[in-house]
Amino acid sequence: MNGVDFGATATSVFEGLLETLWMVVPAALLAQLVGLGIGLLLAHLRPGSVGARPMLYRLLGSVTNAGRSLPFVVLLVVAIPLTRLVTGTSIGPTAAIVPLTLAAIPFAARLVEAALLEVPAGILDAARSAGATQRQLLFRVLVPEAVPSLVRGFTVMVVSLVGYSAMAGAIGGGGLGDLAIRYGYQRFETAMLVGTVLALVGLVAIVQAFGDRAARRLDHR
Repeated sequence: MNGVDFGATATSVFEGLLETLWMVVPAALLAQLVGLGIGLLLAHLRPGSVGARPMLYRLLGSVTNAGRSLPFVVLLVVAIPLTRLVTGTSIGPTAAIVPLTLAAIPFAARLVEAALLEVPAGILDAARSAGATQRQLLFRVLVPEAVPSLVRGFTVMVVSLVGYSAMAGAIGGGGLGDLAIRYGYQRFETAMLVGTVLALVGLVAIVQAFGDRAARRLDHR
């Protein structure tokens, strides 16, 4: 790779990494916040729970599943009017936060529901026997006991968002995906392509390692 300016390539990759983080971090936090609420509601309405409402559960579950089944590339296009309304533009890293958040919310909701369902029934029965109200059962027993699983689910969601952000970059979202397409693919700059791939792999590895460690430290079972 004679003539390659590795310093400029490294700088571009670093800037692309920062743009990717700018897209992924806010989207992950917003999606987790909304997804936690939806996941709690799904767990509360689920057949067999204290607040079981089978029809409402099926309706909310169907909407959540529909959101999960929509391909992200299609969502990027469908969400353009909302993206422009919220950010004033449909291109760039800030604009990409909107579709990334929309894509992650139903995913986060199902992960939250699954994490809550992992809490042993005996713990809930003991809390009910002690006179815990439904609110106390949810927020003082169910959620605290599910924290390790919630952290693992959040980690999975962030890793998925890193992949989504690369796709967003392919249509003007910026970040590492944009670099890989514009320079690595269209201009045949191998160093740039390799650099973006290594940055993405490294980012995913760091997120996964940090999430696994946090979950282990929080798991006192």
